[in-house]
Amino acid sequence: MLSLLRRPLGLVLSAMTLVVLVALAWFALQVDPVFSSPGATVVITVQPGDSTASVAAQLHAKGVIASALAFRVFDLVDGAVIRPGSYSLRQHSSFTSLASIFNKGPNVLAVSAGQTLHEVALNVANLEGNMWANSFALDLTSAKSPSPFTNGSSLEGLIGAGDYAITPDTTPASLAKEMVAAFTNEAASQGLTPTTTLNGLNAYQLVIAASIVEKEGYYPVNMPRTARVIFNRLARGGPLQMDSTVLYYLGQDGGTVTPGDLQLHTPYNTYLHNGLTPTPICTVSSIALHSVLHAPAGPWLYFELVKKDGTMKFSATFSQQLYWEHYVHVHGLQ
Repeated sequence: MLSLLRRPLGLVLSAMTLVVLVALAWFALQVDPVFSSPGATVVITVQPGDSTASVAAQLHAKGVIASALAFRVFDLVDGAVIRPGSYSLRQHSSFTSLASIFNKGPNVLAVSAGQTLHEVALNVANLEGNMWANSFALDLTSAKSPSPFTNGSSLEGLIGAGDYAITPDTTPASLAKEMVAAFTNEAASQGLTPTTTLNGLNAYQLVIAASIVEKEGYYPVNMPRTARVIFNRLARGGPLQMDSTVLYYLGQDGGTVTPGDLQLHTPYNTYLHNGLTPTPICTVSSIALHSVLHAPAGPWLYFELVKKDGTMKFSATFSQQLYWEHYVHVHGLQ
């Protein structure tokens, strides 16, 4: 009788052992996918406060790992420190290689439309340190990294928005040249070449206009008509009167322009000086470039933000503009 009881118990133990072995084998293949070839490079972004579960889900969605659950179990043991920022990773990566990358910190520089060269350099310093960033800033000049669009030494507005992986082989000079090449390629995709002229503006001036559109229009839906406002004001003569250009010289991204600011005699004060600014005022998006190159026909000379969702009202006369200014004053931004 005892032997009969031992037999099913032995079968149960054998089955449990088999399940454990299969689970361990599965887990080992998740940790180190030896049968999978390295895949494409992808970028993930970790936001402040993201949990390991949310990071694991993003890794799984991008094909970096095959199992979010296995990565969470691995993290309980390994305890990698995943700091906020962007990371360049290979699909089908081993967990140990991911842990090594995460422990070193973000390895991708994210350049956004609207950022200035100064802001980009500060982000480089956060990733690679001040000495690397200082060298990068020196290389980010037209003398060191020539652009076919340049009109002087500044490369403001002439670098491409996007993600840039900083690997052990990346140098400050190679990063600067990569950014310049990225803008040149993006401009070409929108039909802008160094010899393009439109509405009396050369290619560099069109980039300047696009940078002002980027800041003033802000939302993509507003950019085409904002571009037309700029062209109409240039054609009318007189100053552009754009707050963003005044703030650029002051090193401010948004905010209120004071009466004192408007009296500052700087080349970027478009209230005191007619025409465009000497250089672009930020990195431009493809939408801003497209808006300048394909601005819709229209009589607009003014615009006013009337809702928090970015809704703008465009006016052809000053009396219409005063109406919308009064509307915002009475109702506020809804």
